[in-house]
Parts: sequence; structure tokens; C-alpha cells
Amino acid sequence: MRILVVGSGGVGAAFAPIAARRDFYERVVFADRHEDRGRSVVERYDKGTGRYSAATVDASDPTAITELCRAEGITHVLNAVDPRFVMPIFTGAFEAGVTYLDMALSLSAAWEERGLLALVGMGVEPGLSDVFARYAQDHLFDRIDEVDVRDGADLVVRGYDFAPSFSIWTTIEECLNPPIVWEKERGWYTLPPFSEPETFTFPEGIGPLDCVHVEHEEVLLIPRWIDCSRVTFKYGLGDEFIDVLKTLHKLGLDATDPVDVRGTAVSPRDVVAACLPDPAGLGPKMSGKTCAGTRVTGTGTDGHAREVYLYHVVDNEETWRRDRAQAVVWQTAVNPVVALELLGNGSWSGVGVLGPEAFEPIPFLELLNDYGSPWGIEERVPTA
Repeated sequence: MRILVVGSGGVGAAFAPIAARRDFYERVVFADRHEDRGRSVVERYDKGTGRYSAATVDASDPTAITELCRAEGITHVLNAVDPRFVMPIFTGAFEAGVTYLDMALSLSAAWEERGLLALVGMGVEPGLSDVFARYAQDHLFDRIDEVDVRDGADLVVRGYDFAPSFSIWTTIEECLNPPIVWEKERGWYTLPPFSEPETFTFPEGIGPLDCVHVEHEEVLLIPRWIDCSRVTFKYGLGDEFIDVLKTLHKLGLDATDPVDVRGTAVSPRDVVAACLPDPAGLGPKMSGKTCAGTRVTGTGTDGHAREVYLYHVVDNEETWRRDRAQAVVWQTAVNPVVALELLGNGSWSGVGVLGPEAFEPIPFLELLNDYGSPWGIEERVPTA
């Protein structure tokens, strides 16, 4: 297995130390449009093994992705950049005839026709949250009413009033787009951003947080494989965070189309990103935990009402100490490493564009434990 990681920022860089402890692949090429980023990852984590190398690539150019895959003998491409680059990398990997993975969502029937696999939504959310939903269906429930993905954290970044722990491009895209809900009787429909706040209590000391609807890929992926009545995604953003995003939108600073600034064409969203700290560099100033999980309600295998929260908690102190990666990007990065190992050893296989819920969940969850990052199940009192 020869892996091309496109993007050597937060998630791409966090991929490196996790994968360095495994031996399921022959080589990983870390590519980025900034030449020094990929090289920095290799210098920091290769440790003289020669299994890591760096390359420069324009992620917006499908032909460049294809050519790099062919030049390096790539078998698997992992997309670790902003959602705006999904389709060029998706297309470039397809033309190269290699397996594609991303942490967002892209669809095409052509992959199945050519006998190729595109494993989409393979981060933490979507990703691990979808694995949890499939595990619940296969092993915990006779009937599922709702699958509710809930994400929250008690992370604090010293020295910053506003410092998103993930790409501001992704954050704006998810939070300001109309959130999607799926219901069996109604199909997919949208709500206004930040709708239907609810207080959700997160485990391992994080506690209660106000969560709101956010646009997320699980709502599109999970109903394809999980037999349930409703799917939602809510995120514990906090009032201050929501107010900042609303202000950016009101001022037009979330826009992507360039505007003229003294003769220079500039994207307002790029300006916002340039003014904020790089999420990959927040680790030493960050403290607290982040939790990703899936609440499932319905009828358990014993015939009684059941509600469970399957979750994964990551402590920033631990990830920074071990891998020099902040918790949010580390939690995202560990899941595609696990998935690639399962593809490499044959535990997971398939053709077409598939999400994580299309595969057997137990091999993934067992391997996640083997990576030293355990998941948990919390039984909850079913609500009326």
C-alpha cells in the first residue's frame, strides 16, 4: 500500500505520527501546495525509516493529482484538505485508478462501474459516528427510531477569544449552510442554521452543552444503510461562537467570491482564515477534551425501549504530549489511518462510493482500541 495524503496541515500532519506506529503500508507521500509543509511533516515524523516523503501539488488540479499518483505508484489517496478541493482530488484519484478516502462527501456512480472504491466521510464525524450507527443496528437494537450525532467539547485556547479548533473554511461551510434532517416519512429537509437548541450531557467530565443543528454529511450517509426513522446532527457550539459566525455572515465575510480591495482580488473568507490562528498550531495553548458520538434510540434486543450514546473522547493533553497534535485534528486523523489498515489487511473491501456505515463495524472498533484510543457506550434512560 502506497498512500498519498493531500494536505499537510492539521489533519494531514496528525495522520503522520499515528501511522508511523503501524506497519500496514509501504510508503506515505505527504503533498501540499506549500513545499515546506510536507517536508516539515516528513522531517518531524519519519525518524529515518524512509517510509515518508514529501511532494508539492495543487489540490485544485485533478490532472496534477493523477500525475502525482502515477509518478509515486500510489494505491490509496487520502483527501485532508478543505471541502472546496474535494471534487478535484476525487476526480484525480478516479483517473489514476486508485482507492480514494476523504472526510467529507462526494458521490459518483462511475466508481462502481470501474470496480474502484471511494470511501467517503471517513473522519470522526462523519466517520466514526457512522461506524457507531452501524454497530448499534447490528448488535444493540431490534428497531431504531433515531440516530442523533452529537459533538461537544470543553476545550479552551489560552490567549484567544475566538480560535476555531478546525479549518475556518470547513467551520463556516458547515455552520452557516442550512442544516439537513432526514425522516423516513419525509425524506431530507432543511432547517435554519442553529435551529432547535437542546442541552446534551457529554461524558467523561465534559458535561452539559447547548447543541444546535449543523449541516453535516452523516445525515446524508447514514440513511443509506441504517434502517431508522430519523437522523440528525447537532454541535455544541456555544452562544459566543454562534454570534461570531452570524456576524461574519451579516458582514459578508463568509463569502468565497473575490472582492476588489485596492486593486487586488481577495476572497473575504480567505481574509478571515488569514486573521485567525492555524488550528494545527493551537495544541500547546489548548486544554480540555473533545467528544464525538452517536445517540441511538429505539427498541433493544430484549424488546424494551433503549437509548445509548456511543462515543469517543480525546484529551488534548494526551495527544499533544504523544504526537504534538491538538485533540480535534488528531481525533479526525486517527480514523482514516484505521480505515486504511482495514483496507490493507482485507477486513474492509468494496466497490463504488461508500460511507463507513457500509462496512462491518467490529473490526474498526477493535482496531481503534488497539491504537490506544478506546471508545465507549453509555446507557441512558429512554426519553418518553
